[in-house]
Amino acid sequence: MSKTVFVDGAAGTTGLEIVDRLAGRSEFSLVRLDDDRRKDAAARREALNDADFVILCLPDDAAREAVAMIDSAAPRVIDASTAHRVAEGWTYGMPEIVGRETVAAARRIANPGCYPTGFLALVAPLVRAGLLPADWPYTVNAVSGYSGGGKSLIERFEADPDIAFRTYGLTLAHKHVPEMQKYAGLALPPLFAPSVIPAHRGMVVDVPLPLGAMPGAAEPARLRDALAQFFAGSPLVTVHADAPNELLLRRSRAASDTLDLYVFGADDGSQARLVAMLDNLGKGASGAAVQSLNLMAGLPETAGLQL
Repeated sequence: MSKTVFVDGAAGTTGLEIVDRLAGRSEFSLVRLDDDRRKDAAARREALNDADFVILCLPDDAAREAVAMIDSAAPRVIDASTAHRVAEGWTYGMPEIVGRETVAAARRIANPGCYPTGFLALVAPLVRAGLLPADWPYTVNAVSGYSGGGKSLIERFEADPDIAFRTYGLTLAHKHVPEMQKYAGLALPPLFAPSVIPAHRGMVVDVPLPLGAMPGAAEPARLRDALAQFFAGSPLVTVHADAPNELLLRRSRAASDTLDLYVFGADDGSQARLVAMLDNLGKGASGAAVQSLNLMAGLPETAGLQL
């Protein structure tokens, strides 16, 4: 018997891609509200409480309001917003970091942010292994396609083709920083420098490491080997053994739910760059939500994903 899934906010960028990944799957039946009922509080409350699974694709405040509307113990919830990522009682929805069994057993899942997905995949395993210090002031340089900003940023970039580059988060208080610090096990918040480029999708997350100045840091080859061991057997994460001279984001990039990791090191081992490449709408958002949904439903984690 199929499980019912209500995607609250299915008309948004993340919601549309989640619905696309669930379309045609016999394991799930989508609960749909037409435009009139979607704006009706009673209809929404009924859908939120009656579904087996609820996926929230809403702004933070609206996500909190939706959770408050759930008074039944039955629905299991995945929240794609930032609202609950470091909240008590919520499980962080990155199975590779918190454990597949943990996600499978969870009642409330907070979907990771797109940038934190790349950062945590690179840094968390190495800090846990003692190969990078937990008390270092890490820097994160990252670029994303404009779809990560939702409908308003998509409209802005597509209406103004003269925009070549947008950097933001200049208050140094970006909402992704708390989850980066918490789930990497860091003593200090990383300095996060995000930017947007005129491509619809795709993301590069770059963590530069002055290894020669970092107490107890391992050389680049050991960092790469440790990541390869940590993600061995993962169907979604690839740790590349090669170190090409360049990495490219293409405007024609297809949707993908995979994550590619690289370690680049100086010949003398004094410096390294940890680099993650992913689809901000895939493994960085919708694909991650469906991966968690699969595990919670007792299904193969890659079911319906784009590999």
